[in-house]
Amino acid sequence: MIDLSGKVVLVTGAGGTIGTGIALRFEAAGARVVRHRGVEDGDLRTSAQRVVDDVIAQHGRLDAVVNNAGVQPVEPLPDMTPEQWRFVVDVNLTAPFAVTQAAVAHLPAGGSVTHIASIEGTHPAPGHAHYAASKAGLIMHARAAALEYGPRGIRINTVSPGLIARPGIEEQWPEGVARWRAAAPLTRLGTPEDVGDACVFLASDLAKWITGHDLVVDGGVTARPTW
Repeated sequence: MIDLSGKVVLVTGAGGTIGTGIALRFEAAGARVVRHRGVEDGDLRTSAQRVVDDVIAQHGRLDAVVNNAGVQPVEPLPDMTPEQWRFVVDVNLTAPFAVTQAAVAHLPAGGSVTHIASIEGTHPAPGHAHYAASKAGLIMHARAAALEYGPRGIRINTVSPGLIARPGIEEQWPEGVARWRAAAPLTRLGTPEDVGDACVFLASDLAKWITGHDLVVDGGVTARPTW
């Protein structure tokens, strides 16, 4: 239904489970996808300009960016060091800021940037204070960027996934998976392709009047009352 033929899309963190799903869905829609693997490919805080310049040099254009690269360590807040805090915020928030700033110089009117945030940006979990704060910041960055880049016709949004299936999660966290299934109205974990479909939609003309929005992709779990 969505045809992105001729479009060039940069996906960061494309070496991971969710990033791979996002890249595959863009490719299925006809886009040329540039896959940046993420942290292992270099610090995007300092390499963002080079990464974007390489895309332009190789493909001559850039139409959409998905800032997916991120980390999710677990550390209780009372034990968290400033270094642990800074690392998560740098990877999850400062790097997308740098990539976005570098990319918008090349994005045409109608171009888009999508940040991969999380439902933890509004519903934090124990041990994830740094992660939740970085994702909340990412949601607000998108809203602020939408405000400032909107007059140029560039749209900035976020996608906030819930629990996404990955190899081994059933064995590694059976209790958590069971709780998720019991809480989610759609009764299942998400897939990387579910996240990818949301990103493809936001990058397409079907979303041409959508900006500054956080699209929650969580099977309805955040609709569940907590009291």
